[in-house]
Amino acid sequence: MKALLLKRYLEMELVDMPQPSIQPQEVLIQVKACGICGSDIHGWDGSTGRRIPPLVMGHEAAGVVAEVGSEVKSVQPGDRVTFDSTIYCGQCFFCRQGRVNLCDNRRVLGVSCQEYRQHGAFAEYIAVPERIVYPLPDCIPLEHAAMVEALSIAVHAVRLTPVELGQTAVVVGSGMIGLLALQALRLAGCMRVFAVDIDEARLKLAKKLGAEEIANPMGCDVAAWIRDRTGGRGADIALEVVGSTDALTMALACVRKGGMLTLIGNISPTVELPLQAVVTREIQLLSSCSSAGEYPACIELLARRAVEVEPLISARAPLSEGPA
Repeated sequence: MKALLLKRYLEMELVDMPQPSIQPQEVLIQVKACGICGSDIHGWDGSTGRRIPPLVMGHEAAGVVAEVGSEVKSVQPGDRVTFDSTIYCGQCFFCRQGRVNLCDNRRVLGVSCQEYRQHGAFAEYIAVPERIVYPLPDCIPLEHAAMVEALSIAVHAVRLTPVELGQTAVVVGSGMIGLLALQALRLAGCMRVFAVDIDEARLKLAKKLGAEEIANPMGCDVAAWIRDRTGGRGADIALEVVGSTDALTMALACVRKGGMLTLIGNISPTVELPLQAVVTREIQLLSSCSSAGEYPACIELLARRAVEVEPLISARAPLSEGPA
């Protein structure tokens, strides 16, 4: 099969690799669409240290079942499916609690770190356990289904955040996850959601997808801007979807006393935390990692067009153009 191999940092090549063989509880999927995650970009340039070459990256994907193992019951060849990016064991303490994103034996497709190497979906075929495979209704295009993984991360974060009907929220970072989180917050009951980013094109898209108002920190004091629109208090909820000190500090400044800040972005291994601002204002901090069981709900959201993903697709290209 053809696969897009990260041979070394900043160098990818379309290569021939053996088609994966499957175990009794595994499914072989012919990949039809795979998104490029921001983490793939930082894996390509080596900045995260979690994609050590050689590696086939890619974890936001959908396709068609090509073959099933002898013990597989839920899908059959020809079925349209998507699949989780997390391979979890199903047996450890956290899996038995339903917190599969915290599995002690967790592996992520398309990731190679010091602990493991797990080839991903920038390839014609991929083999995955049946437990992470989800059938798709015919109404969802496979290119949209490839975005269920990203949507599940946004929905998981919003599900963890105690949203009350009518609250206000600010999303710091209007990339893929931020734009999906914006839509999820509206569905969860937030009356107004403000979007913040330094990229004007992303902000325009945020406005199109339901942001009440948009702000660029390059041109205004965002915290003051938020307070001006919330009776001087600040937003009830802030979601930080970047993972840098500047973005974290801004998100904290935007949220009201006693408010909630949920951390999703993790581009930086460490950040500075203005501790006194958190403690003296009694800010509640939450963190959100990946997803844990949200795939069926996300598939339903796409099927009902409750969440829009087509505007988030910036380009379509065949695997052969991957290096470019």
